[in-house]
This record gives sequence, structure tokens and C-alpha cells, in this order.
Amino acid sequence: MEKQNSSYRWVVFAAVLAAYFLIVSQRTAPGLITDRLMKEFTISASTIGLLTSIQFLAYAGLQIPIGILSDRFGPNFFLIGGTILNGLGTFLYSLAPNEAVLFTARLLVGMGDATIWVNLVLILSQWFKVKEFIGLLGIAGMSGGLGFLMATVPFSAWIAATSWRIPFFTVGILLMGIGIFLYFILVKRPEQIGIVSSEKKKKAAVKKAVKREKTRVILRRVFTERQTWATFFCHFGVVGTYVGFIGSWAVPYGMQVYDMSRSAASQLIMIGLFGAIAGGPLTTWITSRLEMIKRPYVMIQCLVFIGWTSFLLFGGKPPFFLLAVLFLLIGYGNGASALTFAVVRQSFPIKEVGVVSGVANTGGFLSAVLLPTVFGKVLDYFNTAGSNVGYRYGFLIPVVFSLLGLVGSLLIKEQRQGEKQGS
Repeated sequence: MEKQNSSYRWVVFAAVLAAYFLIVSQRTAPGLITDRLMKEFTISASTIGLLTSIQFLAYAGLQIPIGILSDRFGPNFFLIGGTILNGLGTFLYSLAPNEAVLFTARLLVGMGDATIWVNLVLILSQWFKVKEFIGLLGIAGMSGGLGFLMATVPFSAWIAATSWRIPFFTVGILLMGIGIFLYFILVKRPEQIGIVSSEKKKKAAVKKAVKREKTRVILRRVFTERQTWATFFCHFGVVGTYVGFIGSWAVPYGMQVYDMSRSAASQLIMIGLFGAIAGGPLTTWITSRLEMIKRPYVMIQCLVFIGWTSFLLFGGKPPFFLLAVLFLLIGYGNGASALTFAVVRQSFPIKEVGVVSGVANTGGFLSAVLLPTVFGKVLDYFNTAGSNVGYRYGFLIPVVFSLLGLVGSLLIKEQRQGEKQGS
């Protein structure tokens, strides 16, 4: 029985999405307890910033190596191991007696998180046909958006009702359990029902081909492909601008520029999250109906670029009614970034999907690391001129980044069904 014709593939899909949902929630959940950590461990704001950065730096730095290893040895081991590692890091975080353990825990979380999306893409590539794959990527993106959503009001209420350690302890145990569960779903059960055995020859052929090619040869070929850089810049433009700004300056922006309360400013993040949740399934559905990716993606990149430019044109303070629309728009663009991996799957053979997905994902999270830092330096530079001035010039950064995303979408070479899909 072949994977792509088996009804069991939906069990795999549900299990993988459950892991992704919880893992994504732990990317931003620590931000809910910043003040508690500073008080309990007597640490500064800069230390908190470094604590956040180490997680995303580990994530971004491991994308390409994980992609190479996953292409060579298969995605199952890395998805299972990454989920368990993420759970272990979250578990240690809940028990941390000092800041050294906090840093170690977030490093483990970042390393585990680095394995998830690339291998999720690879697993869906193996279990689903290309036409199904595009739509399911959108649902996977929605699952991630729901994970981010869980790390807002629900997780905050849980922390308020107990203490900050109990929620992280529980989620850590749950993630390690899901990792073990994934072993049975992805490895043991398919062997028992005879799905894996039908692909032995194909797997052996791929393994043999990989052995003949050295890593540097694969990387040289991948990095000289225009399509690789197109996906890198697409992700750089829509993911990093959203994640970087939402995760660092969105709440201070609402409080300082619009005199909003912390709670009210947090609603801006919620609006962006709703856009992200809708962006994945809706955009992939549209592209499936149109049977093309480039034109819809160019349109999305244009809208995101216009959104960030609007902040700049209104001097960093657009009318309040427009503000919600802009946050919804940039959130939608982040959700629609699932198209990046639809382009990867459509354009490259299976044996290269992992490494190219890693390159593309590096673009998104490199942008997410750069934007908060550069934006902060701009705010510091104009500190004496008032918050509006600092944000006015700060918005130049996401405008430039989103322009690069638009250029990336224009560089995409549309591949027709059946072209270069490799199996």
C-alpha cells in the first residue's frame, strides 16, 4: 500500500499537526511571564532579550543543516527527536533554579523547534499528493496560528490561576509524550500495516543517489537555483516582519503612540493572529482553485508591502480605524507564507525539498531576528525626539524587508503540474 493512497495518511496529518500546535505555542508563551522572571531571578531587560534571541538564533542557525540531514536520513527521526527535545527544554524551563538553566532550556527549545517545520513539510510531501499538499500546508499554517493564539489569553489565564511553572511543566511533559506517540504513528504502525514495505525500492534508490552526491555538490546546486533565493526572500519579507514586530514592538507601539493600556495594545496582536489563522487555508484554497501560485503570492506580497508602507506614510500613526486593518493584513500575509513551501514542493525533487525548505525558513527567521534589533536601535536613536518620530523612521525597516519579499515573489518561476515534482 502506497502512502499517498492510504487513508492512514490522515492519522499522520492529525498527529503531526497536534505536535506543531503545541510547539508553536511555546515560541511566544515565555513573553507572558517576563516581569515575573525579572523579579524572581533579578535579571535585567537586556538579559530577557538575550533569552528570547538565543531561541530564535538556534532555530535560524539550524534550518539548513536540519534540511540536509532530513533529506539524507528521512524526516521521521528529526520530527520525533525535535518534539521530545522541545518538551525537555520546556520541562527544564519550568524547574529552572537560576538564569543559566533558563538559557539552557530555551536553547533546547530552539533546537527542537528548528526540526519541526522542515520535517513537517517533508512528511506531508511523502504522504500526500502535490495537489493535496498545497491545501494542507494552509491548514498546517492555521494550526500554528492557533498555537500562537493559545499562548495569549488562555495560557495567561492558566498562569494567573496557578503559577508560571505549572503550565510550562505540564506542556513539557505533554510534548515529550507526543514525541513518543509520534514514533508509533510515523514508524511502528506503518510497518505493521505494510505501508513502508511498498516503498523499499524507492527508498533504497534515493539513498543510493544521495551517497553518490556530496553535501557541497547538493548545496552548490541548490544555492545557484533562482527558485531557492525566490523562496528565501518571500519568507524574509512576510514572516520576519510579522513575527519580529509582533513579538517585540507591537504592544509598546500601541501603548506609546496611541496611549493604549497593555491589555488594549495586546488586542492588536490578537487581530494579527486572526489574520494569520485565516491566511493559510484561504490563500492555499485560492491557489488550488486557480492552479497557480506565483500570481496570488505576488498579490499577497504587494498587500503586505502596502500595509507596512501605510504605517510610514502616516508618520508612524495611521488613523485608529485603519490600524486594525493593517494588523489584520500583515497577519494574513504571514499565514499566506505557506505558499513558500508550496513553491518548494512544486519546484524541487523530494530529495532536495528539506534543504530548500531550510533555506527558505532561514530567510523568515533571519528577518525575525534582525527586525527587532534594528528597530530598537532606531527607537533609541530618536529617543529624545519623541516616540512618534522613532516609530516613524523605524517603519522604514519592515518596508524595506517587505520590498525584498515582493522581489522574491516576482523571481518565482511557475512550475506546471507534473514538472520537477520528483518523488
